Amino acid sequence: MKKLTMIALAAGLAGLVVSAAYADPPAPAKPNQICIRTSDIDSMSYPDDHTILFRMNGGKVKVWRNELPRQCSGLKFESGIAWTIWGGQVCSNMQVFYVLRRGTPCMLGTFVPADQPRQDGWVPPPKK
Repeated sequence: MKKLTMIALAAGLAGLVVSAAYADPPAPAKPNQICIRTSDIDSMSYPDDHTILFRMNGGKVKVWRNELPRQCSGLKFESGIAWTIWGGQVCSNMQVFYVLRRGTPCMLGTFVPADQPRQDGWVPPPKK
């Protein structure tokens, strides 16, 4: 009987883990949090180790800039990331990603339209 109880308990826990893995992601925690649909991302670029630019397929904002909360070592040099997307969107300050070929874990920061000044006051130099 004890063995049967342990098997039932293990099966119940496995069911909870599976259902949690397939659950919809939580809604944005903050009213000013921005989420973008991954299907609307046309391309991404990495001008430095603190910034990711998301070029969009449509919508009012053509390019979103994500200001990472910390330096993401190797981001500019490797020019690529790997991530797991749940629910078809990424939200500011909630998405973890990894720098390609390095595996460095980093987190997205704040999304702002790319034509607005950075929140930390940094302005990119003009293109040549």
